Amino acid sequence: MLIDAHRSLLLLIDLQERLAPAIDQMEQVAQHNLWLLRLAQRLSVPVAATVQYPAGLGAMLPELAAHVAPCNIVEKIHFSAVADGCLPQLADFSRPQIILTGTEAHVCVLQTALDLLSAGKEVFVVADAVGSRRAENRLLALERLRQEGCRIVSREMVAYEWLHRAGTELFREINRTFLR
Repeated sequence: MLIDAHRSLLLLIDLQERLAPAIDQMEQVAQHNLWLLRLAQRLSVPVAATVQYPAGLGAMLPELAAHVAPCNIVEKIHFSAVADGCLPQLADFSRPQIILTGTEAHVCVLQTALDLLSAGKEVFVVADAVGSRRAENRLLALERLRQEGCRIVSREMVAYEWLHRAGTELFREINRTFLR
């Protein structure tokens, strides 16, 4: 099954100021999330984000929050955004495909992904845009997510599937701006 730009929502999980310094390879995770955000915006793919207990973990990273409408950033207390009940308030949550990124891969990303699967969503976890405090927890999370039925993808896989074809002006623009 391919990712379809007209059927998907990019959902960033808990990319927050006070959590970020503890995440392994966080600079790369943040850069890859920004890349996906900018690409989604250019292709008119809706974007939403969660923040876990912002009083303790801080606001969403400002360089990412600048690209997400405030009404599409929802707060939660549960590790799973589904269990928290905050996702249905998002205008585009009715889309069947959810592209997941964020932190921590083995906690909030994993629990949200599994609950999304149980709710009937098609879940794609972007391996190069998720992180955990320890690298081994990220790897274990990706392995478990795959075992449970999530599709593990790279950000370039997302890009090419959203584009669907070459030979268009849009493809040439995205290729020059994002893929080269």
